[in-house]
Amino acid sequence: MNVAKAAWFVVVFLLLVALHYSLRPLLAWRGGVDFLMIALLLVAVRARPGVAAIAGLVLGLVSDSLTPVAFGAGALAMSVVGFGASWLKAAFFADNVALNGMFVFLGKWAFDLLFLAGEHRLQGTDFLLQAMLWSPLAAAATAVVGLIVLLAVRPVLGAPRA
Repeated sequence: MNVAKAAWFVVVFLLLVALHYSLRPLLAWRGGVDFLMIALLLVAVRARPGVAAIAGLVLGLVSDSLTPVAFGAGALAMSVVGFGASWLKAAFFADNVALNGMFVFLGKWAFDLLFLAGEHRLQGTDFLLQAMLWSPLAAAATAVVGLIVLLAVRPVLGAPRA
C-alpha cells in the first residue's frame, strides 16, 4: 500500500470511528449499525491476523472505556473477531458482494454473541432474545452499511489483499 492509499485508509477508518460515536447515538436503534465493527473488518480484510487482532483489541478497549460494567468483554470479542475475520478472509477470499455481505453479517453477529457471553448481564430468555433477534437485526443493518462502505472505498483503496 502506498502512502496515498494508507492516508485514505486512515481517513476512512477514523471517519467510521467518528460515525460510531456521533451518528449511532442519534439514531438510537436497538438493532443499530456498528461502525466500529465495519472499521475492524476493513482492517481485517487488508491486514494479517495478528494486526487485525491488535486493531480489535484497541477498538474494543476504546469501546469498553465507555461501559466500565463490562470492561474487557468488547476488547476480547473484537480481538477474536478481528483475528478470525482476517484468517478467514485470507483462507477463503473471494471478491463477491454477497460473500462480503455475509462476511460482515457473521462478523457482527459473532461479536455480539461473544460480547453477550462475556459481559454476563443477560440470562435466560433475555439472552436468547438478544442473541437470536436483536443481534441478527443489528448484524443485517451493519452488513448493508458495511457493503456500502466497502463498495465506496474500493476505487480509492483498491482490492483487498488475497
